[in-house]
Formats: sequence, C-alpha cells, structure tokens
Amino acid sequence: MPSYVLSDRCDGCQGREPVCAQICPSDIMTLDPEHNRAFNREPDACWECYSCVKSCPQQAVEVSACADVVPLGGRVFPQCDEDSVTWSVQLRNGVNKQFTYPTRTIAEGAIAPYAGKPQADLSKIDQAGFFTTVGKLPTP
Repeated sequence: MPSYVLSDRCDGCQGREPVCAQICPSDIMTLDPEHNRAFNREPDACWECYSCVKSCPQQAVEVSACADVVPLGGRVFPQCDEDSVTWSVQLRNGVNKQFTYPTRTIAEGAIAPYAGKPQADLSKIDQAGFFTTVGKLPTP
C-alpha cells in the first residue's frame, strides 16, 4: 500500500523541503516545485514504512489501500497523537473503522533487557557450549 499525497491538503511545507521528503528512507517523496506540492515519485519503490504519512503536518499523505485491507473505493488515513497513532479506515459503503496503537508503551530508557538474567562468567567463554562450539560444526 504505497503512500500518495492529497494535493488539496499539501502546502509543500510552505516552500521548504517537505517533511515527507526529509523522512522518507527510500528517497521517493519529493517536491514538485512548479505546483509546490509533494508527491510520491515512485510508488512501486515505497517501503510502506508510512513515515511520510505519520509525519505530514497537514495530514496530506494517505495510503493506497489494497483490496485485502480495504475494498475498492475505501480510504486509509492516520491521525498521530503524542503517544498513539489512530488508523482510520473508511469503507466505500460509508462504514468507518478505527484502530489505535500506542507509539510507545514504556518510558524511554526504561527497558532493562538483562534484568533477572544471570551475569555472564567471561572466564568460561572458551568452553564448549558457553559461547562457541569446539571442533567442526555439525552439518546436515
């Protein structure tokens, strides 16, 4: 589901490099200087990370919905809040569905990935089964 720009909402970030173009990891969002509107110049190359969709200050970037997610004629668009993203799906029969996901579930820096795990004894690092396998590696 590649992204596309709603030209009636996009203001081209008022002549600066558009936010969508700055954040796009595949460098496919760009500004049309003639119309001062951003656009996806290569939808087939879209990574579908939706960084452009989530970062657009005008909410002018939407997603082309595939039939698996939204039947033909539907729309998908996000609304970003400080701690969540709400994806709204508007079906062609007028039914609206919303899915809200937190952008962060715990405070930044609060993750303790090794909490509760025993400390590694680095004096055993050369012993078989600790970190390496002695001898030939098994082959099928």
